Amino acid sequence: MTQIEISVKVPESLNGERFDKALASLLTEYSRALITDWIKAGSVTLDGKVVKPKVAVKTSQEMVVKATLEEVVDWQAEVRDIPIIYEDDALLIVDKPAGWVVHPGAGNPKGTLVNALLNHLPNLSEVPRAGIVHRLDKDTTGLMVVAKTVPMQHKLSKMIAARAIKREYECVIVGRLIAGGTVDAPIGRHPQKRILMSVNQNGRTAITHYRVVQRFASHTHVRVTLETGRTHQIRVHMAHIGFPLVGDKTYGRFQKIKGFDPLLLDYLKDFPRQALHACDLSFEHPVTKAPLHFHSDLPSDFQELLQHLK
Repeated sequence: MTQIEISVKVPESLNGERFDKALASLLTEYSRALITDWIKAGSVTLDGKVVKPKVAVKTSQEMVVKATLEEVVDWQAEVRDIPIIYEDDALLIVDKPAGWVVHPGAGNPKGTLVNALLNHLPNLSEVPRAGIVHRLDKDTTGLMVVAKTVPMQHKLSKMIAARAIKREYECVIVGRLIAGGTVDAPIGRHPQKRILMSVNQNGRTAITHYRVVQRFASHTHVRVTLETGRTHQIRVHMAHIGFPLVGDKTYGRFQKIKGFDPLLLDYLKDFPRQALHACDLSFEHPVTKAPLHFHSDLPSDFQELLQHLK
């Protein structure tokens, strides 16, 4: 059991938002369901008062959490080599391969990044989500930051919410972009297909910046920077503007292009995952204040894809 005490103030951007939604937006390491349970149990106060989850908050109001976290007992430690590229007393940086699920779930109880992290650092069982601050999809490769303690997880989550952690990605999209741009469109659960995400007005703010790295005949190599970190954000936003990621079977579709070499068409059709890689991560260390920058080279399958398109 771990006791936590967190104090945050409502930023201007969340003025008028529901209490539970506002707190969930700031404390991204905890689920909204857990935060709602805390509010209902009286473990969270708004300007010193216990209020209902749906109460609208105002700028500069103070939200204080005093709660108990139970140890995650159903996530088992598992011996597995973790591609750690940096580690200190506060945090570590992982270069996640394709095919690795981040958290154990009904369909993936073992073999996940969290299982491996619990073997590497058993004390992560006392940290929510085993220290995970932001996630990558199973088939997305690249850099992730993991906190070693609850206070560090809270600090890093606040930095992500304040856009103080810069995350950059590379992807290959279907279609030929003329120029870079920005997608500013809210993302939430799909109204009919609840396991998917979509652009909809009831969603949360989502902002994606993109620029062209290289154009091919009918595809584009793109560099993407995130201001927010919504589920499937890059995949949803790029599909929303008509440029789905190569290999994205969920939000994209294979588009047959006339006049192409049949072998290339077959290769693109069979590309096994979304062509998305978290390549750069930059932030100020929360403890030492030293500037940190980490880079991950494109994985071999991504490089091979680019060679085929050339």
